[in-house]
Amino acid sequence: MTHYKKQCVVGVNISCVAYKDVVETCRQWIEQKAGSEQKAGTQAADTQSVPGARYICVTSVHGIVTALKAPAFRTALNGADVVTPDGMPVVWAMRSFGISTQERVYGPTLMLELCRQAAALGHRVFLYGARTETLESLSNRLCARFPGLCIAGTYSPPFRPLTPEEDASCIRMIRESGADLVFVGLSTPKQEAWMVSHRDSLPGTVLIGVGAAFDFHAGRVKQAPAWMQKRGLEWLFRLCMEPGRLWRRYLLETPVFLPLWALQRVGLVRFRTPSLPSPR
Repeated sequence: MTHYKKQCVVGVNISCVAYKDVVETCRQWIEQKAGSEQKAGTQAADTQSVPGARYICVTSVHGIVTALKAPAFRTALNGADVVTPDGMPVVWAMRSFGISTQERVYGPTLMLELCRQAAALGHRVFLYGARTETLESLSNRLCARFPGLCIAGTYSPPFRPLTPEEDASCIRMIRESGADLVFVGLSTPKQEAWMVSHRDSLPGTVLIGVGAAFDFHAGRVKQAPAWMQKRGLEWLFRLCMEPGRLWRRYLLETPVFLPLWALQRVGLVRFRTPSLPSPR
């Protein structure tokens, strides 16, 4: 299995990957799961022969700044199998640290690329998060865009913590669906916490936290134009679209990132993180 180099950016280890790397790695993980199940001679996942779930985080400046104040969340990010640079400021930071060819690996686009592969290879997809009507629209649009895509199931959690019984029922639903990929759209840091707490319950499954991708692809929320995304101005577009929800994030929290990046770049601040994988 390929391991990718990670670069510390203000305390969070970001994977040096492109879309094709993440898509290919997910294919390998799913094939590994299928091979383990076949070897075990069972149709359902055997927890003794199949490793726990892999999980992927897509991380922007908001995630990095949140991790500074929340050690448990920082641990969740740094424990992920892959952490992609979801925003252009994170990409620019990585380039400044010597990863000169790094490009953005944007959650909504990554979701589409994985769905494209899933339709081609028969991978089963589960959608966890958002409102019921959003999931219905999202499922319809994804299946129309990728003929042959199998949406194995969906679940819209209530706007409160699940009871132990509800949580167990949901996990059982995901396992019985035979899902290979579970897209989690709960927003940061809830989706990362959910993936960490359920990875042992979903052996062999690939979990991907994709944030606002559900709302974008369901047509509920508009995405920023490509030119704004490339210039690192997506935050401004989203702030204009949802000022009541996002003003604190973009006007109070995100500006903390810039001076810390600069201080790390010149060596005046060092961040302690777990040991980084060797370059591939």
